[in-house]
Amino acid sequence: MTVVDFITERPYRALIGPGALDRLGEHVRDAALVGILHAPPLASAARRAGDLVRIAGAEPVLIELPDGEAAKTPQVLARCWSALAVAGFTRSDLVVGIGGGATTDLAGFIAATWMRGVRWVSVPTTVLAMVDAGIGGKTGADLPEGKNLIGAFWEPSAVLADTGLLAGLPVDDVRAGLGEVIKHGLIADERTLELIEASPLEALDPTSALMPELIARSVRVKADVVGADLRESTSVGDRVGREQLNYGHTMGHAIEAGEHYTRRHGECVGLGMVFAAELAHRVIGLAPEHVERHRRMLGLVGLPTRYRGIGWQRARTLMARDKKTRGATLRFVGLREPGRVTMIVDPPERALIGAWEALTG
Repeated sequence: MTVVDFITERPYRALIGPGALDRLGEHVRDAALVGILHAPPLASAARRAGDLVRIAGAEPVLIELPDGEAAKTPQVLARCWSALAVAGFTRSDLVVGIGGGATTDLAGFIAATWMRGVRWVSVPTTVLAMVDAGIGGKTGADLPEGKNLIGAFWEPSAVLADTGLLAGLPVDDVRAGLGEVIKHGLIADERTLELIEASPLEALDPTSALMPELIARSVRVKADVVGADLRESTSVGDRVGREQLNYGHTMGHAIEAGEHYTRRHGECVGLGMVFAAELAHRVIGLAPEHVERHRRMLGLVGLPTRYRGIGWQRARTLMARDKKTRGATLRFVGLREPGRVTMIVDPPERALIGAWEALTG
């Protein structure tokens, strides 16, 4: 079992490895009730969590959510709040989210808003959630007008990344998670890239011995970044805080939105990283071999490196809505070289178009 400490306003610990869920009872403490939020495919894991809660002396309240992003709606939020109210939840009780990123996003937001904040434990069950949505303290839900428009920074009391729960995860979902793993490697951890280059098939196997190591390395990167800048302050020049975790996300989010969220997030981030690398090559001189390495790393795990879909004008409009944008000024996370992050602010239009043509050509 690997342990990673997050040194934030409310410090917490991530446990990574097979059997991590079995440590849930340690976090019940003085809770009389434990709300366990889960999607239908995780019913077995939720029942197991319920048994652990009972052994620890509390009563589980199982709340089944819709699968995927359909869970993150005001209607589902209201239903969950009502379930907690009917059960008699107090400020000393505990929320647990078991599932992918949508489930942990919602569970964390429920915890952040119930009686102005109760403890919660994140139990991410996909590679993507274990290295991204389920670990950093960002919580939220969607509105018809857009994703994650409501939310809060609310760190979990613990993250239990039980890699045993990854068994049976579809390979496309593994690939999507590896998109974020590769991102962490490019911004901060060369060893992650070397491990994937040496054993790409093992990296794609959720039951392999390599998978917990890749996840742990990504979690360490995120812990270091989040510990220094929990609330994502505006980065300037080479002084880049939590925004560096958005490498590839400006174009990635544009592709996601332009295709109505029919593509997996990690796949879109991969395409966004290729765009960001091509842009950095044109604006700050990222070497061609580093641009090509982006494509090689993504290709090794079966992620696309060329894009066919929405047109440039649509992508340009959607990028202007990115959370890093300030007024009408586009801002991108860029690389001077792998491991050296900087901000690219208001790049020339010709550089943007050139990067787009390189991505789509």
